[in-house]
Amino acid sequence: MGNNIKKIKLEDLGYDTFFESNLKKLGLDNNLVARVIAEYRETYRVRNINNEYLAKITGKQIFDASSREDFPAVGDWVVITELDKDLAVIQGILPRKTILRKKYSNQQEIQVIATNIDVAFIIESVDRDYNLNRFERYFVLANEGNIKPVIILNKIDLISQTELNLKTNQIKNRFKDIYIIPTSIIIEQGLDELIGYITKGKTYCFLGSSGVGKSSLINKLLGKGNIKINEISLHSGRGQHTTTGREIYFLKNGGIVVDNPGMREVGMTNSIGGIENVFDEIIALSKNCKYGNCTHTHEPGCAVLNAIKSNELDENKYLNFVKLKKEAKYYSMAELEKRKKDHQFGKFIKKALEQIKENES
Repeated sequence: MGNNIKKIKLEDLGYDTFFESNLKKLGLDNNLVARVIAEYRETYRVRNINNEYLAKITGKQIFDASSREDFPAVGDWVVITELDKDLAVIQGILPRKTILRKKYSNQQEIQVIATNIDVAFIIESVDRDYNLNRFERYFVLANEGNIKPVIILNKIDLISQTELNLKTNQIKNRFKDIYIIPTSIIIEQGLDELIGYITKGKTYCFLGSSGVGKSSLINKLLGKGNIKINEISLHSGRGQHTTTGREIYFLKNGGIVVDNPGMREVGMTNSIGGIENVFDEIIALSKNCKYGNCTHTHEPGCAVLNAIKSNELDENKYLNFVKLKKEAKYYSMAELEKRKKDHQFGKFIKKALEQIKENES
């Protein structure tokens, strides 16, 4: 794996002063750091200035982990120990500059999509996938993780210029100050603008539903064929390791991109702050409500409802705000309940151990 790796600098992998300062606080040498560029079942592919390695985490890390966020993710900077030319052990994760995460509606566990992302390219195709509410969901996730969102409106060869103008105007009216890149790999439109937006040493994440053309766009940027890698084997004989679908790719212009599997759903975490930042227009209006605890659903003197009546506020934006707020609140309550149960279970175990000791003595 490692024999053909070109010698590079850490900056080429996205390393900057944020990670350097955190590394110095830990008193470590930067020759020990690597970036997670792919994730497999119980195994990671990491890259540093010397090589690429297949790496595993220590048993202690697994034991100490309290949630999925305590495990490495694609985009992480990790401290490694080299075992041989192709294998390494991950000893720890450097603090993350940004984190992109979501949850599934039927699970409590948060899923980390990627970390240390500078810009999230949120892709929708102009045909069946086009949905302003879904854009808003992605914006909340990006905002919660301190990541800048940019819209890619893909497959524009399927509609007329008039229809495209209509859609871009809808987006601009709903979302202020959002950058939009219309693209099509069929007629090769917008690709130069997209590559021009990507700068050396910065990391960009491609997000969207299945079939919107994420991987096809990345293939065009890479100038390669199919980027998908389904499995990889450890030469230690431990069998096959299937990729999660998330992987980092390095462009000729020095940009770094993360491809992600298509998302069937975009569930909210406890991202109240992210919601309020995305819907700052509604938050500003709410300060003029008659009641301080106004829910903006039925109260008299509600400035938000009045703004909808006067067409000052988009009703669909308001309805999506209410829906996302309820979803995030539900998750927060479920998380608190889970912590309460974990705390009670911990107390039960402690008491049981004390009783065992008493019986033994």
